[in-house]
Amino acid sequence: MDSKLIVIAIGGNSLIEDSKHVTVSAQYEAAAKTCHHIARLVREGHRVVIAHGNGPQVGYILRRAEYAKDILHTVPLDSCVADTQGAIGYQLQRALDNEFTALGLKESVATVVTQVEVDPNDKSFQNPTKPIGSFMSEEEALKHKEKDGWSIMEDAGRGFRRVVASPKPKKIIELDTIRTLLDNNIIVIAAGGGGIPVVRDENGALQGKEAVIDKDLAAAILAKDLHADLFVISTAVEKVCLNYGKPDQKELSEVHVSELDTYIGEGHFAPGSMLPKIQAVRDFVSSTGGTGLITDPAHLYDALYHGAGTKIVS
Repeated sequence: MDSKLIVIAIGGNSLIEDSKHVTVSAQYEAAAKTCHHIARLVREGHRVVIAHGNGPQVGYILRRAEYAKDILHTVPLDSCVADTQGAIGYQLQRALDNEFTALGLKESVATVVTQVEVDPNDKSFQNPTKPIGSFMSEEEALKHKEKDGWSIMEDAGRGFRRVVASPKPKKIIELDTIRTLLDNNIIVIAAGGGGIPVVRDENGALQGKEAVIDKDLAAAILAKDLHADLFVISTAVEKVCLNYGKPDQKELSEVHVSELDTYIGEGHFAPGSMLPKIQAVRDFVSSTGGTGLITDPAHLYDALYHGAGTKIVS
């Protein structure tokens, strides 16, 4: 395969293999396994941009802040996203560098703390629905609502949680920086956690927003703007399935974007898991004519070279 520009989106949960072992060292070991497969793509001559999720990691930061609320200031959500971009970027950089050393490669890796512009009038700001942080009692939740202005909701009988807006991404602020790094053969980690949500005020100045952006949608915009050849979403399953978990489950190896519309309409993909990934890949493929892939970390290499994963074509 000729050299390609590949944007790979990996989930924050892919850094956590066991919910009972979530230490920083355990997350690094999980990151190293994913980076092993990414490094094989780099060895083949491909240029790579990595976007990553951060849902569990932001949750840990918020939980720490909650425990320390009587002695330390709270941490705004946009700063939480920035914190995870640096921390997860460091893990990925270190893991990739170690893999490159083992393969005899000299490539360099850089993490870009990435802001993503959203529309201040996005309807999600008027109706926040994205749960973040830990569960609370109703009394505690109401205190936060009154004191901190949080939006809260009851979550499936398990308690109350804070909910925030999840606006659609519009623009990658650091796009030119990412391009410059790629032009100089640097492997780039960018748009972590969907990017730090920012808006332009009436004077054109950037302001952070208490919100979270879907990382797959942000990665799709990054892939489109960079004119990537391939957009890959790494998730928990090797292939996308119809009738997932049912006796008539069917794996998809290659699918046309028009077929995806049919499957979406038939309700095959869960809104909280596979649907956003399908929508992000569909948007990239239909907009650019490029190729989309959905697979798990262990099959990243084989999805390009040996027919693994689900390929979405135009």
